[in-house]
Amino acid sequence: MTSPCRRESLTIGAIRVHRHYAVANGCVRCSTRAGKGAAIVSRSLLAVGLLTIVASGAVGGAAAPTQLEKTRRRVDDLRFGSYATSRQVEQLATDGEFRARAWDVIRKMGLTRLYLEVYRSGHVVSPERLVFVRDWLRERDIDVVGGIATVPGGDVGVRQQGPLGWFNWQNDKTQRDLEKIVRDAAPIFDAFIVDDFLCTGDLSVESEQAKGDRSWGQYRRALLTGLAQSIFVGPAKEVNPDVTMIVKYPQWYDRFHLFGYDTETFPRLFDQVWVGTETRGRNTQRFGFVQPYEGFINYRWLAGIAGKKIGGAWFDHGDCGEYDFLDQAHMSVLAGAAELVFFNLGNVIAGHPDHAKVVAQFDRLADLAAFVQAHPIVGVPAYKPPNSDPGGDMYLMDFLGMLGIPLVPVHEYPEGAPVIFLPAQAATDPDLSEKMRRSWAGGARIIVTTNLLLALPEGDELAGRLGIGAGLRSAPVSATIDTGGSRPARVALEVPIEVTPRPNDVVGSADGKHLLLLRTVPASPGRLSVLNTHTYSQADFDAVGEVLLCPRPLGLLSMEGPGLSGLREAFRGPASPDFEGPAGITFHPTHRVDQEGFVVQNFNERDVGVQVTMSRVPNASLRFTDRFTGQSIVVRVGEAGDRLTLEMRVSARGRRWIQPGSSGQPRPAGRR
Repeated sequence: MTSPCRRESLTIGAIRVHRHYAVANGCVRCSTRAGKGAAIVSRSLLAVGLLTIVASGAVGGAAAPTQLEKTRRRVDDLRFGSYATSRQVEQLATDGEFRARAWDVIRKMGLTRLYLEVYRSGHVVSPERLVFVRDWLRERDIDVVGGIATVPGGDVGVRQQGPLGWFNWQNDKTQRDLEKIVRDAAPIFDAFIVDDFLCTGDLSVESEQAKGDRSWGQYRRALLTGLAQSIFVGPAKEVNPDVTMIVKYPQWYDRFHLFGYDTETFPRLFDQVWVGTETRGRNTQRFGFVQPYEGFINYRWLAGIAGKKIGGAWFDHGDCGEYDFLDQAHMSVLAGAAELVFFNLGNVIAGHPDHAKVVAQFDRLADLAAFVQAHPIVGVPAYKPPNSDPGGDMYLMDFLGMLGIPLVPVHEYPEGAPVIFLPAQAATDPDLSEKMRRSWAGGARIIVTTNLLLALPEGDELAGRLGIGAGLRSAPVSATIDTGGSRPARVALEVPIEVTPRPNDVVGSADGKHLLLLRTVPASPGRLSVLNTHTYSQADFDAVGEVLLCPRPLGLLSMEGPGLSGLREAFRGPASPDFEGPAGITFHPTHRVDQEGFVVQNFNERDVGVQVTMSRVPNASLRFTDRFTGQSIVVRVGEAGDRLTLEMRVSARGRRWIQPGSSGQPRPAGRR
């Protein structure tokens, strides 16, 4: 039995080095042996440290901190890390020039943690090379985590019969091969992450027989829940009882339940949960028309389920033009992430236009991360139970967020909330109708979708209260919404509900008919609104051969004018701030906007003007500033003195973090 070692650190100048004390037969994790002396100290690092001391004394003062020194000092606020694929790990072990380039980018980007992949696509890194790279990084005070991408290749496992390159996890060979890889690698690391391929779409006869009478989603979730324990967590802890096992979810949250990603069982089985917040370019087909707000939705939803087990956010460079990579960083931090993992190390070494921006803005990202940890972003709770099906509301929350509607996903019904959004996913809750009645009795404002009405047994009753008739049927249709501007919006509606427009209805037109998009009615003492949108169905995915991500753009993001204002008003609570601005803006308020502030992000390619109006609390500040720039914000006081309106410009692809306190003077009402 190998005895553990003691690993101590000392600082020489600006260099931090380690001494490893081996006990008894040595330590597998540190690759030290008792017979080689009591201490192993890197002579090269010691020499560099001594030179640093001499150099510091020669110039007569401390040099400005490097990026790596800066990120180390603020690691409790925000950590930067990167993930090296198995081939890149192999290069780190065998190619000195590649190691030098990697170390250069680690220093320049301020990466304080590296994830070393042990397997991907048939390629297995030997334990000896893993240990070499691990120790090379540890000598430089870089944290190390093991990782695995469970992607078939070579002679490892059996590839699924289906549209994507995933494993057939029902097959014994797949199970045996992956368990062996985990058992070989787990003793080397203190923590180990399973990348986002712990899923399957296998349609083989073998899997179909195992499925039995269950749906594919039910079968796959049960299968992978069992294998998560028997192949990953169990074997890893048998060979390394102290290892921290991490599951990393991808970003396609509304499809998890179909392909085996169980959002109830995985967070219980694994020690920590990491979240994919990769959204990439939002207007391209390559990785789907994924909206930046999806990163916020996915992280906050899984953070609610995982609780204290929640870890970092993970995003990549794929399909990222300028500003896309930086956008992912800010959205992840706003969602609550205190660690950002950049996939992958090879892309980080190759470079990206946003790398310099991320480095330059590290302090403001870290400031924002620390603030959000203490003052989480709030908004309208959007109810999505674990493993719920979205119907025709797939990824709807992402698009509403891009309209400046501050949605925060929740996995439990938000009892006591003043405003509640209930898309089709909420129908999974068997007690939903009773919970809604209790909310109305408390004066809540509830927004439902037509897809929820279609899925809910009480859907006809609610439709009657809304004055839209019973017997609704899904028949998606495109309608033209008058935006009050030069270009109307073409919005997909789930049900062609023909109406005589009422005051405050938002309606579109198709074939000379008025079709309902939004209606609000009293539900004493609360109110009820219906949102009649269609995002995606399985047919939409099949039409373009997509499996996971948004298959086409949505005209919903073309909304503006009275229609957009009507949508926002339906989601606004009685004491909530009022946000005005074009689509393509995200609004992130805190619990007390007047005291803690808010963040606004502009994803448009042009500068825009926005306004935020809030209640004025007695003795509250009349001065607000942008924490990112120090610029004072124009403040107007309402005629009654009880409202404040903040006016600001937000640059193209920019953002502002507004908080009370500046030298700016409030302006009288009516002045611009």
